[in-house]
Amino acid sequence: MTLAYKAMTLAFSMAAPLLLTTLAVGLVVSIFQAATQINGMTLSFIPKLLAVGIVLVLLGPWLIGEWGRSLV
Repeated sequence: MTLAYKAMTLAFSMAAPLLLTTLAVGLVVSIFQAATQINGMTLSFIPKLLAVGIVLVLLGPWLIGEWGRSLV
């Protein structure tokens, strides 16, 4: 049970920054689309993709460190 708890905690802590970034960017793009009445799938997909890429670059060392610490 302890191992499963640690695995779930690690998975949540590693996924949370990416998911929260995607949520925030999606909300901003949705508000922008509603205000300007511009509808397009790429308009919502590309900013999310770029934001997740930036977060991965910035938090990548921390994510790898967390994962490495959990293996020990």
